[in-house]
Amino acid sequence: MKIITDQAYIQSIAYRKKPKAPMTEIDSVEITCEQGVVPDTRGKPGKRQVTVLSLEAWQTACAELGVELPWTTRRANILVSGITFSADDVGKILQIGDVRLQITVETDPCHRMDEQHQGLMAALTPNWRAGVCCRVLSGGQIRVNDPMTCRD
Repeated sequence: MKIITDQAYIQSIAYRKKPKAPMTEIDSVEITCEQGVVPDTRGKPGKRQVTVLSLEAWQTACAELGVELPWTTRRANILVSGITFSADDVGKILQIGDVRLQITVETDPCHRMDEQHQGLMAALTPNWRAGVCCRVLSGGQIRVNDPMTCRD
């Protein structure tokens, strides 16, 4: 994990009510061990309960394509600013208030990204630009602008 600024924080939060549904942005959300981001459809317990995307990595992918796309095109739950991810981060804990998320795997960019914008899948592939998947270790409420820390 590379800290880019003095403070990493929550830039935005989103969920989808059913598979392939549009993402809905919200200012705050409850995260639980049972459901992940409530009421996101993909929050069942497992390695991929909550997805986190780095704003800086997203901007790099968009710049490579020469376009500005909304971050929700990536279909992640949480957009964070001030940090990027790497393979070394698997197992680390993201702390947002009472919420603790353990990074489990890279979020692999899928063919749906090219349905959104041709070339997006390839632009998200290097350097974990597509973000990380997390398991919820402890739940709570998170809000836009909440600070986020990381620990081993």
